[in-house]
Amino acid sequence: KKEMYIPYNSYKLTDRSLSYDQIIQAGHINQDYTRYELHRVWHVRATLKEGARHIYAQRDFYIDEDSWQASVIDHYDGRGELWRVAEAHNMQFYDQNVPWYAIETLYDLLSGRYLALGLTNEEENPYEFGVERRSRDYTPAALRRAGTR
Repeated sequence: KKEMYIPYNSYKLTDRSLSYDQIIQAGHINQDYTRYELHRVWHVRATLKEGARHIYAQRDFYIDEDSWQASVIDHYDGRGELWRVAEAHNMQFYDQNVPWYAIETLYDLLSGRYLALGLTNEEENPYEFGVERRSRDYTPAALRRAGTR
């Protein structure tokens, strides 16, 4: 366990008046809309078993002690060099009483590219929590019916 600055309470990222173009910039998301707070995290290191192969030789997960969400993940290549960094901008959805993310990002430090997931600013129907589901909703036939093209 340790304390570190992690993305937290980045409510500005969910402002519906912001366009994706205002948030997504070359090289990184717009830091005017992010927030980082000093939090207690659990540090979990994942390493490969002897003889196993994977794109990442090691990953360090920093799990927020309050929400139990992975807030930062460091990805190391086979040479032991830091290759990618993931950030999950945690926030509380008070109307649903659930912690979730405003955005998740994965930065590739070697290529300079990044991936951003989960923005809903321009979506008509953002996340829907508390949907009642049954086991039969997940059968192959039910999933085919639910799929859209």
